[in-house]
Amino acid sequence: MACQIPIGNVDQIPKGEARTFEVNGLCIAVFHTYSGEVFATQPDCPHRGGPLADGLIGGTTVLCPLHDRSFDLRTGKNLSGDCIDIRTYPVVQREDGGIVLQIELARHREGLG
Repeated sequence: MACQIPIGNVDQIPKGEARTFEVNGLCIAVFHTYSGEVFATQPDCPHRGGPLADGLIGGTTVLCPLHDRSFDLRTGKNLSGDCIDIRTYPVVQREDGGIVLQIELARHREGLG
């Protein structure tokens, strides 16, 4: 069974930027691309913990602000080739601008795990 958890509103995130939100004790970086798409990932770069929400967004990629590791926001794949992938989370932007995290209920009970 799917569960939807409200995160915030797209108006909180200017296009081309990201913000970090806390969802049930878990921090998630939410990205609002220039084309208007919304993506969610883990908040920190796996290389050295750089804050991904402070990174540069281009298309559907983010570039870590610390050491230039880039990641695909759709899949989490590391595009630099020298770091592990990042975790992504399924999000949907509602017609009213609300952003909701969509998870399976079993994962929600396990802390989004």
